[in-house]
Amino acid sequence: MTMSPHEVQAYVLTYLETLDCQIMERSPAHVTVKLSPEADKALTNRPYYWGFVERTGAPAETMSFTFVFDPDAYQQALEAEEAKAAQLAPPASPGAGSGTPEAPKETILGRYFGIVPSLPQLGPGRILKEDVVYGSRRLQQIFNAAREGGAFVNLFEQAAKRQLRATAPAVYEPWLGVCFKVEFACDLKKEELHFIGISLRTGEIVEKFGSKLNRRDLSPRLAENMHVQTAKVSLSDAGAALESHLTNRLLELDYSWAEKAKERLDLELAVVDTYYEAVLREDTPEVDVDTISASSTSSSSKDQHHAGTGPSAQIQTSHSGPSRILNTRLHPFEPNSVTTGSDVELAAEAPVQAEPEPETDTEQDKARQAVMDREAMKLQYETRRTEMIWQYEPKVKVTAISSGMFHLR
Repeated sequence: MTMSPHEVQAYVLTYLETLDCQIMERSPAHVTVKLSPEADKALTNRPYYWGFVERTGAPAETMSFTFVFDPDAYQQALEAEEAKAAQLAPPASPGAGSGTPEAPKETILGRYFGIVPSLPQLGPGRILKEDVVYGSRRLQQIFNAAREGGAFVNLFEQAAKRQLRATAPAVYEPWLGVCFKVEFACDLKKEELHFIGISLRTGEIVEKFGSKLNRRDLSPRLAENMHVQTAKVSLSDAGAALESHLTNRLLELDYSWAEKAKERLDLELAVVDTYYEAVLREDTPEVDVDTISASSTSSSSKDQHHAGTGPSAQIQTSHSGPSRILNTRLHPFEPNSVTTGSDVELAAEAPVQAEPEPETDTEQDKARQAVMDREAMKLQYETRRTEMIWQYEPKVKVTAISSGMFHLR
């Protein structure tokens, strides 16, 4: 679903005119508008400013925008206007050189700081320019504002002038109109709009209710010399009747597209199952986590037992070392006393350095990592299946996007 620049312009202009915005300039490619207070609150996101205006009672200054609906055509129009202005401009005087710029005007800041470049125009007088095309952020914002502001309306048909002078008042018949959006979704998507109305007096249901409203002049103001009839059908019963009517109409449609979508879903799930079955069936050892934890506990106790016997043996081995070193160093002038002392020190320290530290069991680490990899792969497999089901599974979704009470003659 898309919208042409002409359709976007028609929708935006309808929204702006409905909110009483002031149209300052308009062309087939753009519109320049000064927003009304209601439109400014909805589109400019200035809650602090409007809170200040409401608290102090200061006069509100709304913003102005140039909405460009066809950027290429708008740029071509600007270039044509510039070329036309250049042709109509008076020729330069002979005394002035062809490349001589105009001398800047003297200002107070210029006297002290030199030539000051001109600043951009700020404040309420400036006009912001934005491209409003299908898919743009500003158009989506207008869609949301129109949906919020027009989610429910209460309109009255305006009577003819002769009715205002009639002796007997005209009678209004209340109608409930609901615009439903129907989405047919699988890996493809289709959307339909159904505007259905029901009379709250007789229970009559009209499918193309919009065409019935297009021929009438509607206003939120109740006209003079008009009488509104009391409804015999409650709003809840009327809404249920519309939903039941739409459901029956949807059941009559052709759902061959759903069968084809299920076939594509089964094919995609088969591909996912085959791939992950082959991946999970690779040479990954089947290891029980409890067995790994028990074996690691027993190995750690063995290491602690080794660590308890090791230091005692080292102490016994090196017990005689210091005494011999001390005895040899009591006679420093004996021949080979230094050599003998150093040899004894190395002999005493050798058992300490030669004792290796307990090494980690790499097989258990590999098994533990294999279990974690397998669990991660299973989670990825389930996630992939869920994504395929969400994308390809056929579904029909019905949403009420707007509704209203219409009092018609």
